[in-house]
Amino acid sequence: MSAEAADPAAVPRRRSRPRIDLRRLGRVALLGPVPRDRLSDAIGHVADAHRAHHPDADLTILHRAYVLAESSHRGQMRKSGEPYITHPLAVTLILAELGAETTTLTASLLHDTVEDTEVTLDQVREQFGEEVCYLVDGVTKLEKVDYGAAAEPETFRKMLVATGNDVRVMSIKLADRLHNMRTLTVMRPEKQARIAKVTRDVLIPLAERLGVQALKTELEDLVFAILDPEEYEDTRALIAEVTGGSDPLAPIADCVRATLREAGISAEVLVRPRHFVSVHRVRRKRGELRPTDFGRLLVLVGEDADCYAVLGELHTCFTPVISEFKDFIAAPKFNLYQSLHTAVVGPEGAVAEVLIRTHRMHKVAEAGVVALGNPYAHDPTAAQQAEPSDERADPTRPGWLSRLLDWQESATDPDTFWTTLRADLAQDREITVFGTDGRTLGLPAGASCVDAAYAQHGERAHSCIGARVNGRLATLSTVLSDGDTVQLLLAQDTASGPSPEWLDHARTPGARIAITGWLSAHPDAPGPEAEGPAEPAADGPQPTAPARTRSGGRAANVVVDGPESPTRLAGCCTPVPPDEVVGIVVRGGAVTVHRQECPAVARMREIGRAPVAARWRDEDGWSDPAACRVTLVAESFGRPRLLADLTEAIATADAAIVSATVEPPSEQRVRHTYTLQLPDAAGLPALMRAMRDVAGVYDVSRAQHPAATG
Repeated sequence: MSAEAADPAAVPRRRSRPRIDLRRLGRVALLGPVPRDRLSDAIGHVADAHRAHHPDADLTILHRAYVLAESSHRGQMRKSGEPYITHPLAVTLILAELGAETTTLTASLLHDTVEDTEVTLDQVREQFGEEVCYLVDGVTKLEKVDYGAAAEPETFRKMLVATGNDVRVMSIKLADRLHNMRTLTVMRPEKQARIAKVTRDVLIPLAERLGVQALKTELEDLVFAILDPEEYEDTRALIAEVTGGSDPLAPIADCVRATLREAGISAEVLVRPRHFVSVHRVRRKRGELRPTDFGRLLVLVGEDADCYAVLGELHTCFTPVISEFKDFIAAPKFNLYQSLHTAVVGPEGAVAEVLIRTHRMHKVAEAGVVALGNPYAHDPTAAQQAEPSDERADPTRPGWLSRLLDWQESATDPDTFWTTLRADLAQDREITVFGTDGRTLGLPAGASCVDAAYAQHGERAHSCIGARVNGRLATLSTVLSDGDTVQLLLAQDTASGPSPEWLDHARTPGARIAITGWLSAHPDAPGPEAEGPAEPAADGPQPTAPARTRSGGRAANVVVDGPESPTRLAGCCTPVPPDEVVGIVVRGGAVTVHRQECPAVARMREIGRAPVAARWRDEDGWSDPAACRVTLVAESFGRPRLLADLTEAIATADAAIVSATVEPPSEQRVRHTYTLQLPDAAGLPALMRAMRDVAGVYDVSRAQHPAATG
């Protein structure tokens, strides 16, 4: 990779390498240019790599950190038989080659001192400052003595929380794991497999999300070799066979160079080999591999506009494969990645994939957040002006990381956290959806309106009843696509909650944890209330009591004859004034108020359950808007936009939709069932007339059976 400065235009640019050879650099760090008994000279490799990216860096603090690390680890040996100091040196060299700034390198040299030696965090803070101390503390493992089996998940929780404040914590952890994976063969096979699985499930996805492709690709190959050795050997042999002869991409690269030279575009054209896992994936996808599938062309230019100029020349002078074109410059990935992707047919019919990017984009594509340097050295006013929901506005706290930190607070159980973390990180593709106010939400691919509701509104999403996607009404189960505009509809009744079916549509951990928590706290909330046998009411006159809710508070504007007891309006017939009503005593002594003609009342009479008298309170006592809830059934002929027109008629009448269901069409007829909340029961007739006036609707009636929920 090229050793570019923070501002590529500020210094002459050296020739870029297509990929950082971290394995070779690791060996250099371990062996050094001098005998092993003079390991102190190994810091010179780190200094050279650091100065290549930061020519003016002060190396004094690095030398001090090395002296402390070497003296504190002196006498300790790794399982491979090498002095322990070779490990922090190799980790620091990996980060130095990626372009990490001095503070990160200082912390990486010291990252194991607090965990494995007598050095304390107070000593680190005193000698190197608060920032280095925070990074060292962030990567220090929790003790198994204190946490037992929960030590590993709780250590990762601790690192993620620390990463939420400073992404450099995870950069050090990724480099640490890379060097450990390189030397993992000295471990027992079962321990190799366990560490490789955690690397695959947690650290590789984190490297992908932080954009550190140079670390991610080598980690993938190392894990591949341990967990699937047979496929790894097959892939290695296949690559060795192809690379033994002439490179089929070289002639196409020459043609591209000549084309760009004739067009006057200054560009560097490289052949970029695929790593083992990439070849394996292409092989599984396509079956038989083409000779050009073992690599891609990488075109590096100076400015963003040059990328599109190169694209235009390639699509003009070569036959493009349009299905392969992707513009990640105009729409960057959530991990900072930017490039143009395309594929063209070469002179002899060979298809070559092409990546087009600037030198700066290439540096970020390889090193991700590490290439950003010190995230706290930027202008603080610029960060304040950035849109808080923009995934790229604050690289020190990406949106996916904020969502992860939000849901982990609710996952207090280590096993739940560990399982949910792996599932969350397995969702390796994200989409961006927009609110009607222009706000953006980053969600995993496959997310539904349920996920969008909890991502935007948190616990307020419990009362969500529907959504508009791209201006059209949609159910909460609707799967969102990248670029959709979503308007979430919340019920006025904040006491309502999610149904268990929502879990079938929730993809994000935050939504699932919130829904599960609410359902656990309200086990009896979903579904209509069961009406079983009850003890007969006491004989003789009883005092009249106002109706109350199941929690004992005042409910409907109705009074019933009998002792004071919790009272609610029936969900099956949703009575409103001036309906004639009666009460039915249900299990526990509560009273459910029904319309006189409700079928449930007839059934209760048939089994000997006499209803109790009930009546609406005087208008002056009208105080509870829940008394104006009603369920209406609209019978109609199917047609486009029928649902939108019906809901518009309901909204025009100032009624709020509590729930809505649409049955599948039968013989071109559609039945809509709405549970509505009206500001005044007197407006019900006008609302029903307005719904009947909608084209295609031939009948609107009060429901005589429980409304479907979901």
